[in-house]
Amino acid sequence: MKTVEDYKNGQLLLIDKPLEWTSFQVVNKLRWHIRKTFNLKKIKVGHAGTLDPLATGLLIICTGKKTKQIEQYQAQVKTYTGTFVLGSTTPSYDLETAIDKHFPTEHISEELIYQTAKKFEGKIQQQPPIFSALKKDGKRLYEFARAGKDVAIPTREICIDYFKITALQEQEIDFEVQCSKGTYIRSLAHDFGRALNSGAHLSALRRTKIGDFSVENAISVDAFIDSLKKE
Repeated sequence: MKTVEDYKNGQLLLIDKPLEWTSFQVVNKLRWHIRKTFNLKKIKVGHAGTLDPLATGLLIICTGKKTKQIEQYQAQVKTYTGTFVLGSTTPSYDLETAIDKHFPTEHISEELIYQTAKKFEGKIQQQPPIFSALKKDGKRLYEFARAGKDVAIPTREICIDYFKITALQEQEIDFEVQCSKGTYIRSLAHDFGRALNSGAHLSALRRTKIGDFSVENAISVDAFIDSLKKE
């Protein structure tokens, strides 16, 4: 049984983020229930690495004094599984926005897909998507995107430890990627499609690991709330 002092001194919570929730919604929900359970005016709660609303999987949530360690958890390698759809792109590089362009795929063979995936392993330059929360000139990039404004986004170096193709079915490619902090899997989908002389977008994404922490050991938001009721 956890006490109020346990949460103040710091807890590391492994949460399986549900689809369509923002990472901040998860943090706010947990913070509200911790405060309510222990009749607290305030308590620090934060997450170690954002997941997009259309992604599911592992969120590391820190409470109390543990929030000082968030950066060290953020810096650890991440592992993802997901699906790319070939032959079309979207402005957000995923399903947040509608398909805007179609591309030929007849020339794409299984061999070409596997060869192209290998080219993305190691240290590479990646341009973050304009539909992201990164800031430029004091504004979030997605604010420029939603206003229909073009903006120059500098590339940055990331590292992809491995990029495995796990299944192929018509236009869909299932994959597993282990990568460094700051990697956008949506951008990887977009760049992968372009490298195939076609287009691609991300249709599903799940974070399975952060460093040695696994989603297999995570619990749902509801399960955490239920556990608080027993405190």
